[in-house]
Amino acid sequence: MATMKDRAVLQTLFYPNVPFDEDFQEEKGKQAIQEGGFDPELLRQATHLEAQGIAAAEGGELALALEKLNQAIQLLPARASAFNNRAQALRLKGDVTKALEDLEAALKLSKGVGPVARQGFVQRGLIQRLQGQDEAARSSFEQAAALGSIFARRQLALMNPYAALCNQMLSEVMRKSHPKEEKETC
Repeated sequence: MATMKDRAVLQTLFYPNVPFDEDFQEEKGKQAIQEGGFDPELLRQATHLEAQGIAAAEGGELALALEKLNQAIQLLPARASAFNNRAQALRLKGDVTKALEDLEAALKLSKGVGPVARQGFVQRGLIQRLQGQDEAARSSFEQAAALGSIFARRQLALMNPYAALCNQMLSEVMRKSHPKEEKETC
């Protein structure tokens, strides 16, 4: 049976460009500490609704996902996580403006620290990058990287023209030094 850490490593290997490549075990503990101020029963209900919303979004049922996430937010409007997840569902639906509003709410509620803030900065950076706002995206990725996001560090490297040139030159050198291996793997 694979541990959470094993799954995180496999996730990073097979999906290196997926933003949520962090140590999930450690994050669960951090999030639990951050959410200690909520009524336990309301937190349980909100977490359950949020999980249902995430599952619905993953299944392509965005209307149901938004309904569940809205209910979670109504139960605990000071909880950042549901705003962060609703932002993802809104982005998938194509409502980037409302997604950014939810990300700002999540970042404000999380006070810019912890796993929810890190994910919020990454999501905001991805949206900003898609909108051609590279400087704003760079700032968001820097904030996520400062909170430990490996994905954000990769994005910053990709946005750095010198790093891209260096990677291109290194790839060329490796290809030239091992031409037989390349043919065998293709």
